[in-house]
Amino acid sequence: MFDWLAGIVEQGGYVAIAFLMLLENVFPPIPSELIMPLGGYLAQQGTLNPVLVVIAGSIGSLAGTTLWYYGARKLNRDRVYALIDRHGWWLTVTREGMEKAEERFKRHQGAAVFWGRMLPAIRTLISVPAGFARMSLWRFLALSMAGTIIWVSLLTAAGYLLGTQYDKVSGWINPVTNVLFGALAVLYVVRLLRGKGRK
Repeated sequence: MFDWLAGIVEQGGYVAIAFLMLLENVFPPIPSELIMPLGGYLAQQGTLNPVLVVIAGSIGSLAGTTLWYYGARKLNRDRVYALIDRHGWWLTVTREGMEKAEERFKRHQGAAVFWGRMLPAIRTLISVPAGFARMSLWRFLALSMAGTIIWVSLLTAAGYLLGTQYDKVSGWINPVTNVLFGALAVLYVVRLLRGKGRK
């Protein structure tokens, strides 16, 4: 995974960073924890500008999360619950779990979006309850942008500060991410076998 991402970012620069961050939000298994530090490392090497790396990453991330937001607004709540009732068994999502998440979101909308944009896995999913709740688009974008810029800046700074050490770190990032994806796959299978999502 790491080697593949590194090749794309080195060849595509800012456009590649924006595109990968968009994909990271649309298809969560592509981690921003690899994309943005890599951009920071390339900035430290003089290949890219760190400010433009942050801007590109933020634009891509915001575009991806906005797609989820619009998707949730278009696909209304009743249709989503019908989808969960029908396919929850393989999505490992229950109606009860979705209702609890929705209630929690209603109590803390602004904070949920802001802080959610800085949490792994939650970053993408936080857009869905925001869309269901018909949160104002401009409020959603403002809070998402604030959280996104902080997260992207921290990751970029980490890659920048590591500098030449980033090459050494990349030697263990690749196997660690492979193990992480393997663990997620195992977790999904376990949830599936335990019947999470079944009525």
